[in-house]
Amino acid sequence: MTAPFGARLRAALDTRGPLCAGIDPHSALLAAWGLSNDVAGLERFAGTVVEALADQVAVLKPQSAFFERFGSRGIAVLERTIADARAAGALVVLDAKRGDIGSTVEAYAQAYLDPSAPLFADALTASPYLGYGSLEPLYATAQKHGAGVFVLAFTSNPEGAAVQRAVTADGTSVGAAILEGAARRNAGAEPLGPIGAVIGATVPDVPFDLAALNGPILAPGLGAQGATPGDLRALFGKALRDVVPAVSRELLRYGPDRAALREAAARGVEDCRTALGY
Repeated sequence: MTAPFGARLRAALDTRGPLCAGIDPHSALLAAWGLSNDVAGLERFAGTVVEALADQVAVLKPQSAFFERFGSRGIAVLERTIADARAAGALVVLDAKRGDIGSTVEAYAQAYLDPSAPLFADALTASPYLGYGSLEPLYATAQKHGAGVFVLAFTSNPEGAAVQRAVTADGTSVGAAILEGAARRNAGAEPLGPIGAVIGATVPDVPFDLAALNGPILAPGLGAQGATPGDLRALFGKALRDVVPAVSRELLRYGPDRAALREAAARGVEDCRTALGY
């Protein structure tokens, strides 16, 4: 890779449009596509999404758990999915939400953010709730290899608020403290730093000046979870151009027809372009 993640993401969003398409092969969706709930069905599903969308959308986001449930053969499908998507020009954010401390985080960094690893992706989602600093090996490895990390900040699941909006001793919410840490790491980077944030498109508000993040914002929640592209403008304000709207079920329901998937993605891109002021 010749450019850091923030630069590559900025270029992808500007040329292909602001949309991240999920690859979520859960059992109900495999059934809806007429596929078997096994490795063969998993491979057909993931391959279809990559063939339909990897040369069109800016970002593809495979959910690791739906591959892991099939053991080593499922992981092998995930490896091919990541490699094929990147070969077709899409950036890949691996949605694994890893988080731990010490040597374990270092191992996660080697597994997902080192280009020599079979599961290397352009970026990884991570949980910082053992402390923002606990993920330092992820940040350092990402920066070294031009990759990215998306830390969970304010998620759309109702259970998240009890932790993310809890107030620290200095009066800052936990989620805002995570965003502050990411902003410090991104300071001075152009056009975007390598540390992004996951902020659900359905959250009511974000108690942080997102323009100060200087990093990408992955915003899941469009479609099936209830958010619309129009909701993004009110929530993200001056940081709109840094938002990567993510859609999964609303888009994947158009499969297994490749043409229908492409058409639905194209509509989603145009809706997000309009909402985000492209």
